Amino acid sequence: MIPTISDVSTVEEWRLVAQDIVQRVGKVNWRATIVDWPGLGYSDRPKMDYNADVMEKFVVDLINAPDSPVSSSESDLVIFGGGHAATLTVRAAKKNLVKPTAIAAVAPTWAGPLPIVFGRDSSMETRYGLLRGTLRAPGVGWMMYNMLVSNEKAIQSQYKSHVYSNPDNVTPGIVESRYALTKRKGARYVPAAFLTGLLDPVNSREEFLQLFADLEGKLPLLVVSTEGSPRRSKAEMEALKGAKGVTKFVEVPGALLPQEEYPAMVAQELYQFLQQTFEPSD
Repeated sequence: MIPTISDVSTVEEWRLVAQDIVQRVGKVNWRATIVDWPGLGYSDRPKMDYNADVMEKFVVDLINAPDSPVSSSESDLVIFGGGHAATLTVRAAKKNLVKPTAIAAVAPTWAGPLPIVFGRDSSMETRYGLLRGTLRAPGVGWMMYNMLVSNEKAIQSQYKSHVYSNPDNVTPGIVESRYALTKRKGARYVPAAFLTGLLDPVNSREEFLQLFADLEGKLPLLVVSTEGSPRRSKAEMEALKGAKGVTKFVEVPGALLPQEEYPAMVAQELYQFLQQTFEPSD
């Protein structure tokens, strides 16, 4: 299970779904491994040039390393990814760099917060580069990061406006725990890349759909869309409905983080997918 990439990404968002699935009694007993991205959550945050290739390589190395916690799962490895994590996983599978038995893409996205609103023409890319450079700079970078990301009001606003679909579900505890993540050493480097589109796995909807299409007939692929996603993100998820390569498309309540906001419903859909994939009816 791989968290949705965001400035406050964390393994915590998958914990309740993982607990739900591993405690179920069925023909197959499941175990779950949840991993934080480099530079996010509880991982170390070195000052690196983070981009989509770096993040993809992390997933590939994690899965293929001989001492990986999932190295013994060759014939039954299923990857659940949220947001960009889903699309990066599909991209790696398309290149044959990872060979999961199945993939579930939960609220999949491909465009960072600024590119999805302002686009990617050359003038905007120049501005993104300036913003990224400023956020990474000593001193002034921390000041800007604290203003844009690392304050409780900004995090609460973000969660209430588009991360969760029901503002009442955004508790002080969630805001405080995410705020603490933004104060870790090196916390601003990945958000600087994510906000400005450097972690985007593709550059267009056509490329996004092609990634899924290239897996047609190769493995079961579930897409979990959400009822309350922001308009632009929702349009990209909806484009996958009936798309080539998508074997099942469902919709659940929530916005960009349904696995945390509505874990029981997401777990139910994911478990049904596992049953249909690994426990076919006689």
